[in-house]
Amino acid sequence: MMKNLFFITCIFIICSINVNAQQPTAEEIVDKADKHFRGETSIAELSMTIVKPDWQREIRMKIWAKGRDYSLILLTEPARDKGTAFLMRDKEVWNWIPSIERVIKIPPSMMMQSWMGSDFTNDDLVKESSIVKDYTQTLLGREMIEDRECYKIELIPKEDAAVVWGKVLLWISVEDYLQLKIEYYDEDGELINIMNLTDIKEMGGRVIPTLLTMQPADKTDQKTVLKYHSIEFNSPIKESFFSEQNMKRLR
Repeated sequence: MMKNLFFITCIFIICSINVNAQQPTAEEIVDKADKHFRGETSIAELSMTIVKPDWQREIRMKIWAKGRDYSLILLTEPARDKGTAFLMRDKEVWNWIPSIERVIKIPPSMMMQSWMGSDFTNDDLVKESSIVKDYTQTLLGREMIEDRECYKIELIPKEDAAVVWGKVLLWISVEDYLQLKIEYYDEDGELINIMNLTDIKEMGGRVIPTLLTMQPADKTDQKTVLKYHSIEFNSPIKESFFSEQNMKRLR
């Protein structure tokens, strides 16, 4: 009987070790999800629909990105905003306004402000902060989002990180590392925004969520919907593409 008990105990320990070995860390989960959606480079065409209680507008744009340090957003519609561009390079952010032919550098204090009147912040769109580098990740457990099992991960900003959120909660699918839900909290722990990532399909050779809906936690009558129409991953883009001069030339 003692031999049987010893054998069962050994089997239990071995199984526990195997389970723990197969369980990725929170940092690995976040990094894989970030790389899956970002790629080495990406070129995407999107539309953004801003819904308010008394009005609605749509913006169309094209976004170029390289890694976590370079991105360029060009507005293509409506006509009054066409040619407006936003550039992020090495954590610095600029806005080109063609109507007044002026480049404005966006200071860190403005990263929390609304981007083009939407429910996304400047930081959300140009991604000055990095969920991989600027936060400490903790795996809280697993939860179901729709019919997908997800890792639930808490992100707390590092002391020296220049970030706009006091806490972020991520739900990332276990099977294919898709970000499916994000909750954004302020420094006082109050829930500010909820983003749901849906309409999962193959695009650009990858399976990704193509519809991102940002909903203010205290305003159920407004939202911003970001829709991907096309995306191309890992095409060569030189770092020199992400310059103030090029930002002014794009149309």
